[in-house]
Amino acid sequence: MWKYILLMLFAVSVGLMSPAGADGIIIVDPPPGVDVRLDQSLAIKYHHVDIQIKDQVATTRVDQVFVNDNPWTAEGTYIFPLPQGAAVSDFVMWVDGKAVHGEILEADEARTIYDDVVRRMKDPALLEYVGRKALKASVFPIPPGEERKIELEYSQILPVENGLVHYIYPLSTERFSSRPLEDLVVRAQIESREPLKAVYSSRHEVSIDREDDYHALLGLEQSDVLPDRDFELFYTISSEKIGLNLLSFKEEGQDGFFLLLAAPDVKVNEEEIVVKDIILVLDTSGSMQGEKMDQAKEAARYVLDHLNPLDRFAIVSFATTTRSFSPSLEPAAQADKGKDFLDRLEAMGSTDINRAMIEAVGLAEEVRPTTLIFLTDGLPTEGVTVTGAILDNVARESPDNVRIFSFGVGDDVDTDLLDQISLDHGGASTYVRPGEEIDEEVSAFYRKVKIPVLSDLSLDWGDIIVDQVYPQRIPDLFAGSQLILLGRYREGGPAKITLKGMVNQEERSYTYEDLSFRKEGGDDFIPRLWATRAVGYYLTQIRLYGEKQEWIDSIVSLSTRYGIITPYTSFLVQEKDIFSDKGREEVISDFEEEMAAAAAEPAFGEAAVEKAVYQKSLSAAPVGAAVPVNMSVSTGIDGTSKMVRVSEVLKNVGSKTFLLKNDTWIDTTFDRSMKTKKVAFLGEEYFDLISQVPVLGSYFALGERVIVVHEGQAYETVAEDDSGSG
Repeated sequence: MWKYILLMLFAVSVGLMSPAGADGIIIVDPPPGVDVRLDQSLAIKYHHVDIQIKDQVATTRVDQVFVNDNPWTAEGTYIFPLPQGAAVSDFVMWVDGKAVHGEILEADEARTIYDDVVRRMKDPALLEYVGRKALKASVFPIPPGEERKIELEYSQILPVENGLVHYIYPLSTERFSSRPLEDLVVRAQIESREPLKAVYSSRHEVSIDREDDYHALLGLEQSDVLPDRDFELFYTISSEKIGLNLLSFKEEGQDGFFLLLAAPDVKVNEEEIVVKDIILVLDTSGSMQGEKMDQAKEAARYVLDHLNPLDRFAIVSFATTTRSFSPSLEPAAQADKGKDFLDRLEAMGSTDINRAMIEAVGLAEEVRPTTLIFLTDGLPTEGVTVTGAILDNVARESPDNVRIFSFGVGDDVDTDLLDQISLDHGGASTYVRPGEEIDEEVSAFYRKVKIPVLSDLSLDWGDIIVDQVYPQRIPDLFAGSQLILLGRYREGGPAKITLKGMVNQEERSYTYEDLSFRKEGGDDFIPRLWATRAVGYYLTQIRLYGEKQEWIDSIVSLSTRYGIITPYTSFLVQEKDIFSDKGREEVISDFEEEMAAAAAEPAFGEAAVEKAVYQKSLSAAPVGAAVPVNMSVSTGIDGTSKMVRVSEVLKNVGSKTFLLKNDTWIDTTFDRSMKTKKVAFLGEEYFDLISQVPVLGSYFALGERVIVVHEGQAYETVAEDDSGSG
């Protein structure tokens, strides 16, 4: 069932961000008698963005190619809605190899164009740009099948708030390209005179390369995509050994949400490195024979080659019995002998995980942090084979300073065992799927944990009351890595946060006083990101410990409010959701039935591994990076189904989530008991309201029929003859 659900049903909906801006748009003037919407006019072939940020001055270069797939010649106007505060240094549109320069429109002038296009095309999509300046240039005729290349450059000064720098590139093209882009490339290079600490993309999975404390390179490459999320980048600068920054969001009368970023230097002095112990636990059962065994040995060699001088290590191999390199931890100087031991290992026999883990944790000493890397490709088949008993045995024998990181190779692994043993001991589990390289996964992991700088972390929030923090157990901090915490807070205001931890058996304390939790407003992506982590946590709890009503209620509530689609809450895009006449108890009952069926499935096999990976992606949730998939949903009153993309029935705008029901986009905070103020679509009141409350433009941009709740008032856009309060 899980394989079917994961492949056919849902993506993690935190990634389904509705646009807050757009790259360039060509607004065409179709021939007489031809009606087109913005997303039916021209296609964007590729979109390349190069961003250079030096000491808070960002220079953005854009390269786009538009294609006319229509049977008629296209001409019109190119519009680029500028990010707030952007100062254009150059704007060039290339037409047949010739540069055509454009003009800068003030916000009111741009608004006039937006309103005119919305009225003429009866397409409200441009309303999301109300209040922005824009670039404008006339487009020479584009014959059918031909292309036009547009290049532009603009610069802007990025403000610094308590060491936090925020950059955003408007990247949404979903509504304006008639087909997916063949190629999307975003490259961002950061150079700073002050040391860089955390570097974080809130909406995309990006590669991050840090050569030192003053430079960072980020990359995003996709193909065959319709981007529907702005590229958003946060980075922090600080001369502190460990930089700490805070982002927050709060709506009036509600608890707030926060995201905390903490990061140490990339390069640290030798005396600042926490000495550690590494214990390698390798499965050498018969199923590991061949390439898997070779890769496992290569992964272990990599670890041994990259030990710090004062580190110690141990190796325990296991099959029917166990073999240890040494009866105790050995100094890093013995690494070559450890590699000789690895060379002699052979794959044969069955799998005694219990004995191997007890022997391994028995080697640990409580004097310094210990990282245990546990690698297996199978289920326990020898000795103690019951998952609960193995977990109890390891918990009883393991010192508190041991962090267990599990690597499950292939699909014949006990996901409950690997997830739980890592969760219980402050680590994480990783699944190496068929076709992936074991040594690459392990070496990438070890590069992140090679240099510990603070262990046994804790936070004192001062006078601010916080709760529901994820992850619940704060992981250790490593050089070049960063800590990302999400949580809730009661009241906003100035904050003094103290971070404590251990460095080589000595307690260290870092205090940050120039921080503040917002009393209102802020970064509206945080609530959904927090909710996604919370849902991931509850799903994992249910899978590992069984169902509890409070966990079920939490998942249903969060899924409904934030549009987080899970395999258990498919009702969100079905007729049996919160907008139907079906009662809450019936919805809960449907949820419980699906959950019970999932819980009855085995903890091993392809579907089990897919489920574990999926839930891990939710609970980690560093960014909103999911890609919508096709799915079959019921969208009409008659219950008929059709195949649609998730993003066609669910949209996130700011902190709000909208579901499409009977051709109306409905705010999930809307309650049937609310009376709506009806506003005629494209009527004078419609545009007047957007002028008075510009944020409504981004909601009305969803379509012709929208119900949205703003500051306690529900607004409903309707056909002109249906207007009036209801």
